[in-house]
Amino acid sequence: MVITGAGQGIGRTFAKSFAQAGATVVLAEMNELKAKTVADEITSQGGKAVVIATDVGNHASTQKMAAQVRAQLGKADVLINNAGIFSSLKMRPFEQIPDDEWERVLHVNITGVFNCCRALTPLLRASASGRIINISSGAITLGRPNYLHYTTSKAALLGLTRSLARELGPAAITVNAILPGSTHTEIERETVTPQQRQHIVEMQCIPRVQVPEDLVGTAMFLASDASAFLTGQGITVDGGATHT
Repeated sequence: MVITGAGQGIGRTFAKSFAQAGATVVLAEMNELKAKTVADEITSQGGKAVVIATDVGNHASTQKMAAQVRAQLGKADVLINNAGIFSSLKMRPFEQIPDDEWERVLHVNITGVFNCCRALTPLLRASASGRIINISSGAITLGRPNYLHYTTSKAALLGLTRSLARELGPAAITVNAILPGSTHTEIERETVTPQQRQHIVEMQCIPRVQVPEDLVGTAMFLASDASAFLTGQGITVDGGATHT
């Protein structure tokens, strides 16, 4: 299986959890040093991990990554599109978002997913049951002010998920999205104040801080044969902060 953006946060947790469950995990990550650290953690616990330096926003880079996956593994059963831009963004009214920042966020968060799906679909077709899992955001349900580019990109990702599910369904490849709530990662610690975090918790039916491990069960279900007839869906995992 291939996980993009696996060097930290949710991607890191996915990589370690799937490896612990027996999967050979490809960490497709632009920050190769961080990915190698995660891979070392996995292998030290008896798991299997491969690091491939990947810039999802670069078509040639994703094609090269797919070629390396083919050479080393022969196929890909699961693709988790987790890489994206958020932590480097500053809160600002939409009128103040620079053009280059708007374009960069949409390029990585949407075109990056498109690039990876396009590059790896031939390898997913080689699997008996290919799975694509896109990481969107619960922000698209309520709307997130001052992050219009991020929220727009994650909403577009749900449209991509639904359309791609129809294209790939005949090949028995499912395409679904997970919409996490505000998740307590090393990145979130830098961008969310304790007061903001408490407000988020108070919005939830389950009144505690969401952590990356809360997403693992849903991801494993979507990657498994148990979800073979589920496709084109966006599944919200946010402790009941939103109801759709």
